[in-house]
Amino acid sequence: MPDTQDFYVRFWGVRGSIACPGPNTIRYGGNTSCVELRCGEHLVIFDAGTGLRQLGSSLKGQSDLDLDIMLSHTHLDHIIGLPFFGPLFDSKNHINFWAGHLEGEYSLKQALGAMMSSPLFPIPIEEFDAATSFHDFEVGSELEPKPGLKIKTTSLNHPDKACAYRVDFGGKSICYVTDTEHKTGELDRNILDLIEGTDIFIYDSMYTDEEYPQFKGWGHSTWQEGVRLADAGKVGRLVLFHHDPSHNDSFMDEIASGVDRARPGSLVAQEGMVVKP
Repeated sequence: MPDTQDFYVRFWGVRGSIACPGPNTIRYGGNTSCVELRCGEHLVIFDAGTGLRQLGSSLKGQSDLDLDIMLSHTHLDHIIGLPFFGPLFDSKNHINFWAGHLEGEYSLKQALGAMMSSPLFPIPIEEFDAATSFHDFEVGSELEPKPGLKIKTTSLNHPDKACAYRVDFGGKSICYVTDTEHKTGELDRNILDLIEGTDIFIYDSMYTDEEYPQFKGWGHSTWQEGVRLADAGKVGRLVLFHHDPSHNDSFMDEIASGVDRARPGSLVAQEGMVVKP
């Protein structure tokens, strides 16, 4: 059983856009976004990319799970792992889905159901054995998925919109901020307000500042912008996330060296990495 005071994140998928397994991405990993957050007895999962399958495998043999999956948004790379998440096929489990970016255009259940429907996928969401609930909320709301577990949210600058999360627990905090694009020379006030004083700041660092101009408008940011936000928000540790699939291990090593020089103690997310406040 988890310790009631456990509070940490474990990375199961760290890539953006598309999975990229292979010999050139072994050390940092090739699965798309999926982060496990342990808050004492509570299990919260941020995003359901391809890394979710392995997270589900790690839970094999555990029943009576009551966990929450908080989606930043519903682009395919962030939800494609759902049909392969083992706990969804155990009738003793309860899986709660949350999203705030859809703003009434679709319900979350409709969006996920569209992905898991013919001719795109042969098994519809109605085939899940676990009890499931779908929660659409307004970005900016403060959520309480479990008694005493409070999560703040804010909107992000991304095509089709996205949502960032801050979890405070036991006097510590972790922020999950991915799939957002910055404006050059202007720090995002929504993000700054969310991350102020946080212990761990996970940030969309898909590009470098040098690469960014050719990808402007694509909805992603840079590791250097992460440093600027972390410094302005007086955060504890910056963790770079949502790596470009074209960035191989050698390229990621260069980014790791650069961010460590710019902000010592910062990390580049790798699959399997555990970070505690």
